[in-house]
Amino acid sequence: MNLTAQLADWAAAQADRPLDAAARHHVRRLWVDYLAAVIPGSSAPTSRQVAAHAAIQYPGDQAEAVGTGRLSALGAALVNGTSAHCLEVDDGYTPGSVHPSTVIFPAVLAAAQAAGSDDEITERALAVGLEVVCRLAAAGHPATWRNHFHNTPVTGVLGSAVAVAVLHRLDAEQIEHALGIAASHAGGLFAFLGQAAEVKRLHPGKAARDGIASAELAAAGVTGPRGVLEAPHGYIDAFARGDFDNETLVGDLGEKWAFLDTYVKPYPCCRHLHGPIDAVRALKAEHQVKAGDVESVTVRTYTVASHHAARTVDEFLDAQMSIPFAVTVALAFDEVGLTEFGDDVRHDATIRALVDRVSVVADADIDAVYPRLRPAIVEITLRDGSVLTHRVDTPYGEPSNPVSDEDMTGKLVRLAGPIIGSDRAAALAEQTWTAPTHRTTLDVALSTSETPGSE
Repeated sequence: MNLTAQLADWAAAQADRPLDAAARHHVRRLWVDYLAAVIPGSSAPTSRQVAAHAAIQYPGDQAEAVGTGRLSALGAALVNGTSAHCLEVDDGYTPGSVHPSTVIFPAVLAAAQAAGSDDEITERALAVGLEVVCRLAAAGHPATWRNHFHNTPVTGVLGSAVAVAVLHRLDAEQIEHALGIAASHAGGLFAFLGQAAEVKRLHPGKAARDGIASAELAAAGVTGPRGVLEAPHGYIDAFARGDFDNETLVGDLGEKWAFLDTYVKPYPCCRHLHGPIDAVRALKAEHQVKAGDVESVTVRTYTVASHHAARTVDEFLDAQMSIPFAVTVALAFDEVGLTEFGDDVRHDATIRALVDRVSVVADADIDAVYPRLRPAIVEITLRDGSVLTHRVDTPYGEPSNPVSDEDMTGKLVRLAGPIIGSDRAAALAEQTWTAPTHRTTLDVALSTSETPGSE
């Protein structure tokens, strides 16, 4: 049986297969994390711009666009997927260098609201979508990255199409067509790096929107190419140029949930920056280093991360993609949050001077263990000539270095509290841990004030 058919057969069977306790808990854990991203992200300028577009192009009352109101399911998925990615606080999966939840939750929740789906099938669909994104991304990474594609929208549209198909209880043949249709929607380039191009924020939203459309078109009888993953001119040929690990996609499918190994972000920036931040914070704690003591910093990391070396960070997005800036704020401040990526900090002369003294180097030995690990070695040369070094193999938030459930609730309260109030945010977290529903965020009254640091 071909890869696409295996994936479709497995997905179709999940509609009637209860989730085990670990999978159910992790879906809810990621749900809390998604809310911590989408609620504050809905106040960001790009989200507001996309919401204004969606209000015109996708009117309706099928589903909730957080902070915007009711839209069609496609419109809500577009807006929420964009919002969830606007502040760089969304979860990820290291082996695939991908953000699964920021696509899957907007697609499934919008489709579930539109269909009035029950909560049990909604949770199952979420798990299936998360699993497909993680496996598909890991099977093709880093080949897809070398071919200049952003894995989140490329794999996210296929994962969301499968998830919505499960939500609607499509059969295996229909799911295979949904995958075929979704593959023609797949795309997203890394050209945004270094340009502060806000289309990057839009990538998960467009994938969520197109995933819903792909599943519903398949349900209506529209056909996609069969075997689209492995077919000539198909997904693997186009995005991975044939460099694809079949076993990662289907080898233990149905026996192990890969999405249980997703990470969550403690800092509002690209995940490639987190190891260097952790290393700096460790050195500060051990040696009481102050920014004024530092002559220069060298960060050694894997090649993929080494491209995040920009020192010009005039825009919010540029700062969120810059290792030199992240290292500098970690040295200069006790916290690394939205405020530290804001306009005042980015344009501070002292901060800029230190950013210019941070170098990022690709290390062949570190490349040998990526993407299994995300190592970073930080070497700080002090003004007295001494050198301090610390290595981080797994940043805080990875499964081997996890954020606790209590801290997950704290993240939601910390990020969403300024928008909806801390008490409401805490109650939202409690509801999500105990009895989540596709209506979880409905009627949440969001402020129109901008999130600090989002500009």
